[in-house]
Amino acid sequence: MVKLLFDNNGIIYGITQCIKSSLNTLDISDAIWEEISKDTRKYLIKDNQLVLNEKYEEIKQKEENERISKLSLTKREVFLALYKAKQITPDMVKSQITDPEQLIEFEYANEYFRGNPLIDLIGQKLGYASEELDYLFVNKELPEKEEIEPEPTETEADEEE
Repeated sequence: MVKLLFDNNGIIYGITQCIKSSLNTLDISDAIWEEISKDTRKYLIKDNQLVLNEKYEEIKQKEENERISKLSLTKREVFLALYKAKQITPDMVKSQITDPEQLIEFEYANEYFRGNPLIDLIGQKLGYASEELDYLFVNKELPEKEEIEPEPTETEADEEE
């Protein structure tokens, strides 16, 4: 059995074998402590009970979004990925940018950061969703898209019969 140390606000500080402390204590199993020690934000203390933090997934998602927004790729990596995925050349991308400031930012950047709104704008014009752009910055390539066969029109269906 482990004693979990927490303050009056429910913030978890650690464990102790010592019973005397100015902090509150709660007995928990070694297995629960092992889980808490991986990330103390996953649990809160409410009414002297250990409960899952309802905002934990939101906190983790926010951190992941911040991490991805800081990722960068060189111009070379971006253009190779675009060319391999859809045979998109730098000139084709440039032709999609109409604002002079954005064009300067695009053309003279040494690297592109995922968090830059220009990346979303260009991606949108090229038909890429935000998740696909995240994938690009994490994997240095664009995700494979499944080719969907168009359903035959009534005329084509009649011709096949």
